[in-house]
Amino acid sequence: MDNKKLELTANEVRKGIVSAVHAAKAGHPGGSLSSADILTYLYFEEMKNIDPADPKRPDRDRFVLSKGHAAPVLYSTLAERGYFPKEDLLTLRRIDSYLQGHPDMEKVPGVDMSTGSLGQGFSTAVGMALAGKMDGADYRVYAVMGDGEIQEGQIWEAAMFAGSRKLDNLVAIVDNNGLQIDGKISDVCDPNPIDKKFEAFNFHVIHADAHDFDSIRKAFDEARATKGMPSAIIAKSVKGKGVSYMENNAGWHGKAPSDEEYQQAMSELEMK
Repeated sequence: MDNKKLELTANEVRKGIVSAVHAAKAGHPGGSLSSADILTYLYFEEMKNIDPADPKRPDRDRFVLSKGHAAPVLYSTLAERGYFPKEDLLTLRRIDSYLQGHPDMEKVPGVDMSTGSLGQGFSTAVGMALAGKMDGADYRVYAVMGDGEIQEGQIWEAAMFAGSRKLDNLVAIVDNNGLQIDGKISDVCDPNPIDKKFEAFNFHVIHADAHDFDSIRKAFDEARATKGMPSAIIAKSVKGKGVSYMENNAGWHGKAPSDEEYQQAMSELEMK
């Protein structure tokens, strides 16, 4: 898929995010929008042997959304990829919906791991990668974390293990938008320098622009070519990317747009 098609697809994913959160009157749009391009590239270009008709295919690449509160981006990407009807996005968080506020691998086709408790998703991704090595399987494992999430100690326990086991089938992706629910990550509990920390745990570190598909493609190609150690992609992003009033605004970490705000957001996304 060329860059233009990827951009158009990511824009559709963003529309799905905004529509779902607006319909639910709750959810997490900011960090979903910032990671929309990364997930679009993963599901439409990078990940191998994924099949909406066979979501549990044994040889498929695996994806873990460690920052599980950003479920709208995963749901919207899966719907765009054909795992379930796009209109189901409008049932997000309803009591009778399978699309809960956090991903559930038992109910949502295409979800490889139930997540929500920050820090735990990356640990399960490391376990998946280890299992692949032990089984002699060829699949790769990708995990997206928030830069606020990496304040969790469990992230670094998992990183230590992955580096020591040389899990080169594992790619950690940090959605580095610089904001979390309480404000700037640098003000809350500064995790910087993120790259040096992963390097200290024996990761091959790659920097990328999370909204430029040439940069994204180059980063994932470099990770795939890296042998003998896991890779960490530090993806510099903009929280709320694509919706002007949400961009770089921590207040949109976890709230839904009003009807008027929804119309503005969709109007802006229609113009992309």
